[in-house]
Amino acid sequence: MVIFFGFFVSYFAFTFAFLMFCGEKEHKYTLLGRCFLQIFRTFAPSMKNMKEITIQSIAEDQNIDVGYSDDDIVIIDNVKTLMQTSLAMVNMNLITVGIAGKAQGVMNGRMVEIHKNQVVICPPNVSLCDFMMSPDFEFKAMFLTNRILQSFLREKMSVWNEVMYIHKMNVLTMDWQDVEFYSHFYDMLKLCIDYGKDDPYHTDIIYSLLRGAFLGVCGRLKKLVPQTDTSQGGTAGTSLFQRFLDLLNSGEMKHRSVNSYADELFVTPKYLSAVCKKHSGKTANEWITEHVVEDIRYYLQQTDLSIKQVCNQLGFANPSFFGKYVKEHFGMTPMQIRRNM
Repeated sequence: MVIFFGFFVSYFAFTFAFLMFCGEKEHKYTLLGRCFLQIFRTFAPSMKNMKEITIQSIAEDQNIDVGYSDDDIVIIDNVKTLMQTSLAMVNMNLITVGIAGKAQGVMNGRMVEIHKNQVVICPPNVSLCDFMMSPDFEFKAMFLTNRILQSFLREKMSVWNEVMYIHKMNVLTMDWQDVEFYSHFYDMLKLCIDYGKDDPYHTDIIYSLLRGAFLGVCGRLKKLVPQTDTSQGGTAGTSLFQRFLDLLNSGEMKHRSVNSYADELFVTPKYLSAVCKKHSGKTANEWITEHVVEDIRYYLQQTDLSIKQVCNQLGFANPSFFGKYVKEHFGMTPMQIRRNM
C-alpha cells in the first residue's frame, strides 16, 4: 500500500483537508477495541468523575503533541491520548478530521462514526464516551473557543449555529475538491505558523487566514442547509430556537433582556430559555451574553467608534453601566480593552 498525503491540521472548521492516496482496505474493529468498550460499560466512572477537556488541560498535557496554541485555539496531532478517556466533557468547539481507519463513539447519547476524509464537529458542552477505533485509526483535531469562532464569523455565526443546533449536521464528508483546495490553503497557513514567529503581527496574520477559511466553510454550509418553512418544518421548539438565533444575530442592539426577546417571539421568557437549553445546553441569557461580549470586543478593538458610541450601539443605558458590564466580563475597562488590541 502506497500512501502519500499532505494534510492540514484542523484549522478550518470542518473542512480542513489533507492529500492522501492509498489502496482500498477493509478495516475491522479489533477484539481489543471491543474489549475496551465492554470494560468501559462495566467500570465507567460516574458523571462527577467525568474528565473535562479545556484549552488549558490540553496545553498542559505532556503526552499531547501541540502544533499551535494560544488562549483560544489548540491544534494537536496526537488525539489518541485524549481518546483513552472513558468519559469526557468538551467545553469548547472540537473539530476532527479523519486521516486513516475509522472510529466510533457516543456524542450526547447519539452514535457517531468517523472515517477517512470525514469531519466531525462537536459544539461546546458535549459529552463523549464509548470510544472504539480500528488499529490504524488516525485523525487530527482543533479545539477553539466560542469567542474566537464568533470573532471569525461575526454575523455569519448564524449559519454555524443553524447547522450545529438545528440540523445537527455533526459529520460531513469531504470531496476531492475540498481536499485539494484546503490542502493548498493549509500550505500557506503552515508557513505562517512555522515562520515569522518573531513578527509582531504573527497571530494577526494567522487569524486573518483562518477567518477567510471559516467564511468559506460557512458559504459551503449555507448551500447544504435545507431550505424549510419554519412555520411547518420541525417541532415548535426547534422553530422557536432558530427564530431566536436569527433575531440575536440580525440585530445590532443585542444587549436586551430575555423578556424583550421573548416578547418579540410571542413566548414567555421561561419557555424561551427552556427551549434554548434543550437544543444547545445554554440558556437564552447565556446566548445573549455571549453575543454581547463578542460585539463589545469587536467594536472596541476593530472600529474607531467612541466608547460612548459603542455603549449606545449595543443598547446600554449609559457609559457608567457599560463600564461596569465590561469590567465584570473582561476584568478591565473599555479603554484598557481598546489599548490592548
